[in-house]
Amino acid sequence: MSTRERRYEILPLKKNYPSVFGYPVIGRVETSIFHIHYYSFCLSCGFCHDSCCSHGVDIDIDNVKRIMACSESLEKFIQSSSSEWFSDIFYDDKEYPGGRFTRTRIKDGACVFRNRNGRGCGIHKFCLSSQVDFHTLKPMVSSLFPVTFDEGLLHPSDEVLDESLVCLHEGLTLYRGVRAELNYYFGAEFIHELDSLEHGTPHSHPLDFEWRPTGT
Repeated sequence: MSTRERRYEILPLKKNYPSVFGYPVIGRVETSIFHIHYYSFCLSCGFCHDSCCSHGVDIDIDNVKRIMACSESLEKFIQSSSSEWFSDIFYDDKEYPGGRFTRTRIKDGACVFRNRNGRGCGIHKFCLSSQVDFHTLKPMVSSLFPVTFDEGLLHPSDEVLDESLVCLHEGLTLYRGVRAELNYYFGAEFIHELDSLEHGTPHSHPLDFEWRPTGT
């Protein structure tokens, strides 16, 4: 059954779970993340050519400040001026740490932070080489992809819903692929509850049923 044919539930969680940064706060989950599969071993992939890095990514204002604080070292590492990194447009959004977000810019057809000398995210590689926890600099939206959040709901990213993600249908479920990241951002209690939902033991009735169309 394709993602466009399956009917999923949106389930309320026992409590609201704030991220380690205070925001976002997750209080609901769409059960599709437990059923849709993708190839989660990104750097072992030989077919996508980092296509998920083609559009840049949303990044909160606090994360921008942390990156700019080490801009001199990062400029040398990714061989790009910090003036090229972020859009000048910021959006107010209470779900993002600091209450505002912008986007990383596109350079030569990909996110400005994509590793031009290999595979994957240049920020991630910079952190590994500098012995820095990548969660402090890599955008949360990027770390959680292809799962995301909106109005307190944890759900698949748009690229899953419209089936433009080229690595869909093979490998781990969305949840299993980002479980470690969710644990970092939202904690063990959050993961324990999601594990229970994953195994078909929801604590209450679903708030809603809805179709999640993913293509024409």
